[in-house]
Amino acid sequence: MSRKRAFDRDAVLDIALTEFWRHGYEATSIASLTAAMGIRPPSLYATFGDKRRLFEEVVERYQRDDFSARALAEEPTARAAIVRMLRQAAVEYTDPEHPPGCLIFSATVNVGPESADVCEAMRGIREAAKTAIAARVASDVAAGLLPEGTDAEALALFYAATIQGMSTQARDGATRRDLERIAELAMLAWPGAGGDAPDGRPGPTPG
Repeated sequence: MSRKRAFDRDAVLDIALTEFWRHGYEATSIASLTAAMGIRPPSLYATFGDKRRLFEEVVERYQRDDFSARALAEEPTARAAIVRMLRQAAVEYTDPEHPPGCLIFSATVNVGPESADVCEAMRGIREAAKTAIAARVASDVAAGLLPEGTDAEALALFYAATIQGMSTQARDGATRRDLERIAELAMLAWPGAGGDAPDGRPGPTPG
């Protein structure tokens, strides 16, 4: 009979997620992972494979709670989805219960050539998010909810850059209110007369 695993797999996976989130993929070593997880290296390899496959599982777990994807799927318009995404980013990126910012944006900021495949995988996730935003905007243009000629790809690039910047600001110590102010200003770029603030109030009128 095989010996029963002596640890909670989900619990140690959550610990690994926090380690990668806090330190980044390359700076997180097997030694630091096993120390934080309270297991020995053979147990890590037997359970998760290697560091690369452990990180893949961490990312998959992290994406199960993707507030951006939920907003795009659940909100009635692209504008409402973006408002919700920005508002939620301000909350999530400054939540003291976990490291600041977003794992997908920060985990591969500093990696060497040997981790190029990991970096490319994260880039693919970010590109897919931009594509999803652009498709949602384009759908609203086709439905007549946005002006004809609205540049869906440019809007997707802009809001993806805004959310990525909010993550970086959070890691640099920005507060929730700091990020909410960024979100409010970002909505002024939405097609229309001045846009709306993320809480649904009219945004400031351009001078």
